[in-house]
Amino acid sequence: MPLDQLLIDVLVCPVDKGPLLWFEDEQLLYNPRLKKGYEVRDDIPVLLVDESRSVSDGEHDRLMAKAQRQGVPETGLAGRPPGGELRPEGGGAGG
Repeated sequence: MPLDQLLIDVLVCPVDKGPLLWFEDEQLLYNPRLKKGYEVRDDIPVLLVDESRSVSDGEHDRLMAKAQRQGVPETGLAGRPPGGELRPEGGGAGG
């Protein structure tokens, strides 16, 4: 069962409060700014910092290419200003 759209619209990273990329086929929510991945287990996002995993540069590049190629959705759209977009490198909270 996929994540509910309402949940996707409000989920943000627990660390920088920014949007995540939702890789449904990998059951992964990914923060490209911090290179952190959060698993989705049994359709429940595990957004615990202690349970996140660091992503290598190579894995980051793979995920970002896949996101661009496949149009992977971003989370947190409900809390973003109109026209706000994900900044994959160095765009965390505060700039």
